[in-house]
Amino acid sequence: MMKKKNIWTSLLVFTFTFLLCSAQVFAADETMAVKAPQGFKAVIAIIPLIVILVLLFKRVNMLVAGFIGGVMAMIIGGITLAQANDFFLKAIPSMLSNTAPIVNSAIAMAVFQSGGYTAALTLVKRGIKGRVEFLAAFIVILQAAATYMSGIGGGSAMVIAPLAFAAVGAIPELIAAMSIAAAVSFTTSPASLESSIVSKLGNIQVAQYVDTMRIYWLAFVAIAIVIGFYGAKKRKVLFQGEESEEYKNKTNGQLFKNTIPAIVLLFSVIFGPLVNKLLGFPLLSPLTYTIITLVLIFICTEFSLNKSVDAMIDGSTYILVRLFQVGIFLTFINMIGKTGAFAAIVSVTKAAPAAFVVPAAVFAGFLVGVPAGAYVASILALVLPVIASLGFSPVALGFVAMGVGLGSQLSFVNITMQALSSGFQLPIIDVVKGNGKWVGGSVLLLLIISFLVH
Repeated sequence: MMKKKNIWTSLLVFTFTFLLCSAQVFAADETMAVKAPQGFKAVIAIIPLIVILVLLFKRVNMLVAGFIGGVMAMIIGGITLAQANDFFLKAIPSMLSNTAPIVNSAIAMAVFQSGGYTAALTLVKRGIKGRVEFLAAFIVILQAAATYMSGIGGGSAMVIAPLAFAAVGAIPELIAAMSIAAAVSFTTSPASLESSIVSKLGNIQVAQYVDTMRIYWLAFVAIAIVIGFYGAKKRKVLFQGEESEEYKNKTNGQLFKNTIPAIVLLFSVIFGPLVNKLLGFPLLSPLTYTIITLVLIFICTEFSLNKSVDAMIDGSTYILVRLFQVGIFLTFINMIGKTGAFAAIVSVTKAAPAAFVVPAAVFAGFLVGVPAGAYVASILALVLPVIASLGFSPVALGFVAMGVGLGSQLSFVNITMQALSSGFQLPIIDVVKGNGKWVGGSVLLLLIISFLVH
């Protein structure tokens, strides 16, 4: 152990020293557009990504892996310390500005601690008489709908994953199904930044892009539902635990009253954007549904108002820590992007035969999403301009976006994956391994579809 620690210490000291020595030697033009490097330079550019991926699979802390890859990118791309500092100061605020996941996580924890989810599960347990597979399918539908309507997979998973774990435990197929549902939802959602980026580069309205991709979204969501249903039925899982004394003696009416805050929160997350659009004003904005849910916790459960608010504040801790962590990691990913690594990967698609250009681009997007999928919108902003320059149609760009999204569901640093890892109380490497077969199969299907329809 001591020898291993000394090796890591020496490596980090050497890397940092080399960074300081190199900072003034290499110069980079900050105004220069990122271009795809060619030949041997392209191979060199993607080495930091490979190093990060290897280190993550060896369970090295994501920030240590990112730092090593980032320093390599600085040396390869001639990025100065001033530029690196600029990346750092911009990346963290960009992640912490993701208000909806923070709010959803915080208020969901208040609902959870007040017993709202436990009451709901007790009701379901009494109602479906052991048919847990139907609940698994319903959980996948919730994940897809919440992500599609809010445009953010991580925020939805923060609400739904603890509910799923408390009900049926950590079923690998269910986790994979939720991941797939989230990926295809936030890349085709009318409310997501990902859809905005695709529509801008595809030169179409967001609504038109969403309409075009809806059939594919529904198809993959249906597949995810089947996977979740299959996993629960195959493993013959039962509801976790027995009814506690606190809930065993409650009537169904009392349990339903305790569940009302959870119902309102889920309704607001899933249907809030639609309701706001129909009304023409934000009735169910994060501010209003947070206040409404806290008041309902006070009215419908045994929590005092002070305790409800305290639970909400405590609930924000996990997501804030993860967003901060991912923001630092994204600093190093953006440095790698500056070297042209992502452009080099996707530019390989130009060499593919004409009929395979779109599938090749989809696969390239998937490959980028695996090591770098911390925040898919930022990755799309780096890779889609290269893809768009090939003259892709909007639906082809949408397939590439879905490919990056699916790749992110094998990423150790993706926010949705972090939320699933936390909600199901599993190490994230186990979530990645469990997702492998099902996400891989979805990517294969997407490649076939992109070959037939582009």
